[in-house]
Amino acid sequence: MIRPTARNITEDEYFFGHKACAGCGGSLAVRIALKVLGERAVAVLPAGCMSAVGFNFPQLCFANNAMISTFAGTASMMTGVEAGLRARGERDYQIVGFAGDGGTADIGIQALSGAIDRNDDMIYICYDNEAYMNTGTQKSSLTPFGASTTTTPVGGKIRGNVSGKKNMFEIVAAHGIPYAATANVGYIEDYMMKVRKASEIRGMKYIHVLAPCPTGWGIRPEEMIEYARMATDCGLWPLAEYDGGEFRLSRGMGDPSILRNYIKGQKRFRHLSDQDIGHIESMRDARWEKIGGSWKVPGRDRP
Repeated sequence: MIRPTARNITEDEYFFGHKACAGCGGSLAVRIALKVLGERAVAVLPAGCMSAVGFNFPQLCFANNAMISTFAGTASMMTGVEAGLRARGERDYQIVGFAGDGGTADIGIQALSGAIDRNDDMIYICYDNEAYMNTGTQKSSLTPFGASTTTTPVGGKIRGNVSGKKNMFEIVAAHGIPYAATANVGYIEDYMMKVRKASEIRGMKYIHVLAPCPTGWGIRPEEMIEYARMATDCGLWPLAEYDGGEFRLSRGMGDPSILRNYIKGQKRFRHLSDQDIGHIESMRDARWEKIGGSWKVPGRDRP
């Protein structure tokens, strides 16, 4: 397998001229994945940011074949497209779905579960900007603890979202999926490698990529990559793979102390107290204790 890098990736563009906000992490996730998969990829997108910015009549921002699915039916429509192409005798194609966190972890999880159960030969990519950003920043089940959204407002008694992120990575792994991974647009070559790897594995694949939204997070567009990297470096968003029935870290935690800078630099978290941030640190540490005890770690043969 040739490792895709910024130096050898194609200069062809398959997602361009879209209307995404400046610094949009989701649009970068779609653009890069399609560069890796190439012109024979067929994209399916539900209601959400990427369908809203990519399908503006009469302009289509996809050079690939692409279509909008029902909000709940991304994975089921992918199944139908794959079956149809196979019935036509087509070869050398890749079905890829791009859905946001709400369209994946909430509205679309039933269809995704069914596709994994059938082990359809497809790649499902969740671009996670941690809220329903397209409709005005409502909470999803992938919104992190403490985040202020229009449905988890900050008040005298409520301090933003009171729940944590649903662990979609381990949920899909629990299905026995052939391949799953977490990724981050801040570490783009790791993301490209995982998309390429998924394309070379038969059966259902799932990639969950963190894709910050400057508008919803309350950061400047030029800070998007910096905050994406900080999320992984401080330990809140581990990069990992589930392959062959085993969990494996792709990258260790960088500097856990930068978590406070990561939190305090975002408008959605600025109301949090030191006690609130301490709670977030405790949740992160508990997860890393589990990771260290059961996942394969770079440079270590076994847990």
